[in-house]
Amino acid sequence: MRNLGRTGLRVSPICVGTSPLASMPFLYGYAVTEEQAIATVDAVFDSDEINFIDTSNGYGEDGSAEKRIGLALRARGGVPAGLVLATKVDPDPRTGDFSGKRVRASVEESLERLGLDRIPVLHLHDPERISFDAATEPGGPVDALAELKREGIAEHLGVAGGPVGLMQRYLDTGVFEVVLTHNRYTLLDRSAAGLFQAAHERGIGVLNAAPYGGGMLVKGPEKQQRYAYGQRDDRIAAAAIAMREAAARAGVPLAAAALQFSLRAPFVDSTVVGVSSPSRVAETLELAATPIPDELWAELDALAPLEELWLDPR
Repeated sequence: MRNLGRTGLRVSPICVGTSPLASMPFLYGYAVTEEQAIATVDAVFDSDEINFIDTSNGYGEDGSAEKRIGLALRARGGVPAGLVLATKVDPDPRTGDFSGKRVRASVEESLERLGLDRIPVLHLHDPERISFDAATEPGGPVDALAELKREGIAEHLGVAGGPVGLMQRYLDTGVFEVVLTHNRYTLLDRSAAGLFQAAHERGIGVLNAAPYGGGMLVKGPEKQQRYAYGQRDDRIAAAAIAMREAAARAGVPLAAAALQFSLRAPFVDSTVVGVSSPSRVAETLELAATPIPDELWAELDALAPLEELWLDPR
């Protein structure tokens, strides 16, 4: 277990992301039944190596990911000892409202679905959907989150989003104890390295999500042509292919190197990996334990795409 910044929470190096458990075939290309989702959460509960689950109010129709986690929690009689649960506040799915009032409503919905009275880690989710000024105005979303922490409903506050520069602005407010960004610290993109290092030095918890770049580093660019949910320069795919060939020569799956690239970073407290079945939980742990020759890391680093191809070049 590792310290999550200075929050006092101890978390596993791997955090299970639950977006796939919401069953969003339009995004992932497959459906996940309620039974399968609950079995997946149970597999996490039964694991000796994972104690951290990440979800969100906005994952799935009417918060289906949270509902399914809540069913698993109720079947266990509550939160298993040592489990750390993070969720996120989201805009109203119908109106797009992301006001301070909406933040409170989002939390109330999450608490009801999960069957909890407080949230260990509560993130402001994808704040790029509104302006920074709107988010930080008096009575706005950031103020609402701070009030929820004062009331004890949120134990710790985080900001979870994409653009590195914007995440830094939120950290600079002094309100947030944890930062999460996705697809920006992988074998193919190092955009978040500076953000993560600076946050770590300040005692802010660092969560790195989507180490596989949305699947390209697992399935290969032939099957998953998009990186980070969008079409990218052909040189990104070419780098992924070259890395896969290098990993194959070393006798390891590229997915293992992609996961361990994040796990071995000294400034990453936990790596968020989305899973959709109990077998994927087991496979993720196997990838994390796969031996990787030291010389492969230098070879993979030399194959990394140019900075100009990153999502957020400096």
